[in-house]
Amino acid sequence: MANVVAETQTARGAGQSPIRVMVVDDSAVIRGLLTRTLEADPDITIVASVGNGQMAISAIARQDTDVVILDIEMPVMDGLTALPKILAAAPDVKVIVASTLTQKNAQISLKAMSAGAADYLAKPSSSELNAATAFKRELIDKVKALGDARRRRRATTAKPATAEELPFRPVVSSRPTAPTTIALRAASAVRPSVIAIGSSTGGPQALLAVLGGLPASVQQPIIITQHMPPTFTTILAQHLSRASGRQAAEGVDGEAIVPGRIYLAPGDFHMKVEARGAARVIRLAKDPPENFCRPAVDPMLRSLSEVYGSGVLCVILTGMGADGTKGGEAVIAAGGTVIAQDEATSVVWGMPGAAAAAGICSAILPISHIAPHIVRLAGGGRA
Repeated sequence: MANVVAETQTARGAGQSPIRVMVVDDSAVIRGLLTRTLEADPDITIVASVGNGQMAISAIARQDTDVVILDIEMPVMDGLTALPKILAAAPDVKVIVASTLTQKNAQISLKAMSAGAADYLAKPSSSELNAATAFKRELIDKVKALGDARRRRRATTAKPATAEELPFRPVVSSRPTAPTTIALRAASAVRPSVIAIGSSTGGPQALLAVLGGLPASVQQPIIITQHMPPTFTTILAQHLSRASGRQAAEGVDGEAIVPGRIYLAPGDFHMKVEARGAARVIRLAKDPPENFCRPAVDPMLRSLSEVYGSGVLCVILTGMGADGTKGGEAVIAAGGTVIAQDEATSVVWGMPGAAAAAGICSAILPISHIAPHIVRLAGGGRA
């Protein structure tokens, strides 16, 4: 399984109460594993542990909950059926859908994220449970990042996202899109030859919004790294193809990059680009994880900056940690352009926030503004 663990982007304040978590899974073994793993962290407490979606709906009405870990396949009421009812009872709760690595469950998990789930968790097999160190780290990091994000949003005056701003569910804060202390730099005057996108937590929804907003006249190849395990990236590529009207698929080692195509890093492989004569080709590698991730955004961006120079337009979307910042610095050093999603429309403002704080961005934008901005920079006509 790909290690998609990312660092929690912000240390929690001293004296702050633990993040409140509800575990929903029909397997007592899985519930026990999740509960023991989470309660080993002093910043997390379990407020409920239940065996189906119906019980979760009843429990969330009684318990103030920050994060729900929701199994997909359960008796009485499955996770996909329970999800909208949980969100109706607690509109700002962060839901992580949990499923095994099958194509069916990957499809359901992506559907759940489109319906308002914040993230997914790929459960290890029964034989891997006790030894699944990467899974336990991923679980804790995602719970803490999403729990802290919920609390920060609650600390501000918030309004529901409008259909114009977001085609998915995260709350849009009324705060400015970026702190006034963040400096912006000028975009490159060079028309980009390639568009690179990095994303993690909340990324599938954000990718669908951005790519669905690009007109066919934007013909630059689009190279994407989304932190996801195998199987999930296969299904995500199919969703991106339908949303964008472009051919989208996982990158294949050695295949040529052509205009108008979308290339998605396959789970558990870093995806890079290299020059082969006049051609540009995809290269896949099982190099060690970077930023706790494989695939990771940084190696993709470094290779693109080496091959395309000032012709790289980089977009950093919602996600935990800081993956993409060092690669974005390489893009800037080569003369390219970096833009980032703003905090208000990010599920977690880790990756775009780190890029913004590094001073490498020419724009920090709400998700609904990113596709039109790409059109302006890429010279693709009207969005």
